[in-house]
Amino acid sequence: MLKQTHQLYDYHVWANERLFGHLEQLPKDVFHAEVTSVFPSVSQTFGHMYLFEQLYLCVLAGVPNENIFPRMSVWAEQAQGKTVDETRQLFAGVAEQYRDLLQRTPDPDKEMTIEHPKYGSLNTRFSEILQHVVNHGTYHRGNVTAMLRQQGYAGFPTDYLFYLLNQQESQR
Repeated sequence: MLKQTHQLYDYHVWANERLFGHLEQLPKDVFHAEVTSVFPSVSQTFGHMYLFEQLYLCVLAGVPNENIFPRMSVWAEQAQGKTVDETRQLFAGVAEQYRDLLQRTPDPDKEMTIEHPKYGSLNTRFSEILQHVVNHGTYHRGNVTAMLRQQGYAGFPTDYLFYLLNQQESQR
C-alpha cells in the first residue's frame, strides 16, 4: 500500500507539471483571462487548488483546525496574481512538503479522525485523504482543460493511464 500511495501522489505531481508545461507554451494572458466556468480564470482555479493542497497537507500532518484556518487567507494570497511559473513554483514547494510527509508516514492506512467545521467528524485513513487530494486535483485539471478550450486552445492529457505509460517508457 505504501508504494501505491507514493505512486498516486507522484501521478498528481506529474499531471500538474504537465499542465503547467502546457500553459507555459500558450500566450501569457490565457492564464488570467476571465471565462465563464467554475472559477473565473485558470489562475484562480490553480489558486483554489493550491489553497486546498496546503489545507489537506495540514490535515494529514495532524495540525488542529484552529491552527489551519488562520493560514487559509495567507495561502489564498500567496497564489494571487502569479504567473504560470510562479504558480508552478508554489506547487513544487507544497509537493516537496507532501513527499516529506509521505516519507515520515510508514503506514498510509493509519486511521485518523478529522474534524470538519461544517460536517462534523470523519473516521478515515491517511491514504483516503491523500486519494481525495489527487481526485480534487484531477477534477480541477479538467476545469482548466474546459477553460482552455473555451479560449480556443487545446487541453493537455493528464489521465492516470498516460502517467503509467510515461513511467513504463521511462523505465525502458
